[in-house]
Amino acid sequence: MDEIFKALADDSRRRLLDSLNARNGQSLRELCSGLDMARQSVSKHLAVLEAANLVTSVRRGREKLHYLNAEPINAIADRWISQYDRERVNALADLKLALEATSMGSDAFAYSTYIRTTPQKLWQGLTDPAFTRRYWGVEFDTDWKPGSTMTWTERGASIAHPDQVVLESEPYRRLSYTWHTFTAEWAKSAGVSEEVLARLAAEKRSKVTFELEPVGEMVKLTVVQDRFESDSTLREMIQHGWPALLSSLKTLLETGEPLPAPEPDRHDS
Repeated sequence: MDEIFKALADDSRRRLLDSLNARNGQSLRELCSGLDMARQSVSKHLAVLEAANLVTSVRRGREKLHYLNAEPINAIADRWISQYDRERVNALADLKLALEATSMGSDAFAYSTYIRTTPQKLWQGLTDPAFTRRYWGVEFDTDWKPGSTMTWTERGASIAHPDQVVLESEPYRRLSYTWHTFTAEWAKSAGVSEEVLARLAAEKRSKVTFELEPVGEMVKLTVVQDRFESDSTLREMIQHGWPALLSSLKTLLETGEPLPAPEPDRHDS
């Protein structure tokens, strides 16, 4: 927690976060150009932000792209701030919302968290229905082999489609799959209107990737979701849910109990 507040205390680092908030997934070169800051200074500030887990970097070819990571702020809100009067911490609540916001022009977002567990246990937490239903409310039916189809079950609605598949599967290291198909049955169970369902069904399928990296007695979990269209309805609906979901997964693996489930959203617009 100290690292988070120290990282946010510097105006230059806040400017970097503002830049990523305006346009997520920037390279070092793009950040330097947009902020008129020396490359060395930007690199040093990014290192501090990454150490505080406020920025997540993902390699794409020769470039390293940088993304805002709201999970630490979300964890503070869920595990500490919630014990006190919300009116006294409006500034931090506003910061949490600001860090979760992703530019409408970006086609991806990324979040990271550190979990005191093993890669084997975390992999189980991502794939085993007995785990996923507890913190996510979702169950997967698949053999987790690349190319295999997946059946999602959520709120009693089962979702299957030939294009709903496992893309990559390296046990305890990396997992990637396409996002689920939007059916009328799913929309009814999730409270999604026909208008929103039509917009979702018209969009190309997105992809989610989980990367597991051992760090001492912990595992760094990075989640990247991409392949969104410009002004994606889906991205706007789900991007704010990932920090809370990761916090609940972390709590389940570290304590044996997930965070209390929030009231379900009604996606009517």
